[in-house]
Amino acid sequence: MNLYLADESATLALGADIAKHCPKEQFTLHLEGDLGAGKTTFTRGLLRQLGHQGNVKSPTYTLVEQYQLADRAIFHFDLYRVSDPEELDYLGLDDYLSGQSLCIIEWASQGGSYLPKADLVITFSYQEHARNVELTALSESAIQLCKQLKR
Repeated sequence: MNLYLADESATLALGADIAKHCPKEQFTLHLEGDLGAGKTTFTRGLLRQLGHQGNVKSPTYTLVEQYQLADRAIFHFDLYRVSDPEELDYLGLDDYLSGQSLCIIEWASQGGSYLPKADLVITFSYQEHARNVELTALSESAIQLCKQLKR
């Protein structure tokens, strides 16, 4: 599924729309795209829709930020600074991928085979001052989410 995002508010709205249709079971989003392409802005829209009131920053230096919202843990990863996927062994990634957690992983390609398979891959690319977004559903729950977005 391809989408055109005219500006920042459209990117925030996409995050909110995905949050509305995101399944309650464990779900993993992989976000790809160049620096400044909208990955963190998208995440901000998603987290705000789920009830987060504070700042949302890219966890470039901490690697992961945790948000506990209602009955769900949300983990926002940024793997931009990961130079070797084996570094993820020390992060205890398996601990984050349990129960009903929602994992949002920016720069997922940096994690190689150490990361779990994504349910949904969202790839951001520039189109002048706007963005193109490609959503690739890789699980049944992500396919259902994409069908809901089309409505």
